[in-house]
Amino acid sequence: MSSRETPPKHARKAYRFAFAHRLARGLPAALLALALLGAWEAYVDLGSVSSIVLPAPHEVAAEAWSNAGLLAANLELTAQEVGLGVLLALVLGFVLGVLIHLSPLLRRAVYPLAVGSQAVPVALIGVLLVFWWGFGVLPKLFVIVLICFFPVVVTTVDGLAAVDPDQLKLLRTLGASRWQALRFGELPAAIPAALSGARIALAVGVIGAYIAETSTATSGPYAGLGHQINADINALQTPRAYAAAAVLFVFAIACFYTLALAERVLAPWAQKQRGEFP
Repeated sequence: MSSRETPPKHARKAYRFAFAHRLARGLPAALLALALLGAWEAYVDLGSVSSIVLPAPHEVAAEAWSNAGLLAANLELTAQEVGLGVLLALVLGFVLGVLIHLSPLLRRAVYPLAVGSQAVPVALIGVLLVFWWGFGVLPKLFVIVLICFFPVVVTTVDGLAAVDPDQLKLLRTLGASRWQALRFGELPAAIPAALSGARIALAVGVIGAYIAETSTATSGPYAGLGHQINADINALQTPRAYAAAAVLFVFAIACFYTLALAERVLAPWAQKQRGEFP
């Protein structure tokens, strides 16, 4: 056996080990999901509830298969809304968090309003948003941003405030300006906290898209999964409504873990401090 053949074999072994490790980490969640689905199926099959109120998992799966095209088309629209809305919320939340950290006056003026914004009933302002911006995507983006920006603001402010004072003192001793201290000391320390807020915002953004689609009028052949769920519930197409909800469920998980993987690139030091993400 030549030495040239050794690296590929070692690489294949390492790849198989990493793949098996990832499978083992996902096994508890898969087993719990199967157990919950089994209990759900048994509950419906025993006649404890009508399938119009709660369809069995096999009915939901059948509807998802037979309406795959419809669900995919609506998912595409909802995914676009979530992606753009959460991106805007991250930028707004991070910038606002930095400004609040830098200005005590701005903290006293803006923070209470930011907290109160989370209690605004979206249905109350839905008609106004459509009146301002029509039936397009802008009203929905506004709702998603309104729901998602606050976790980013809070985690960014807390991350900036948690910087080691000795590190800032060292920077000032070296003659660093306020901007340099922010750039080289505070912002790197705040990025992990901001990314934690981003993961929360991304998960909440999916239900935010549902709220946006059901609270604002829309036009076009496809109006998103939120609108589809409400339309199916009103038409007593409960299995298809649950199929759309299941798509939202999987989509939220995928978004959350995609951002967790991105965090390994953007802030690898945070992963070392926190440990491996589940």
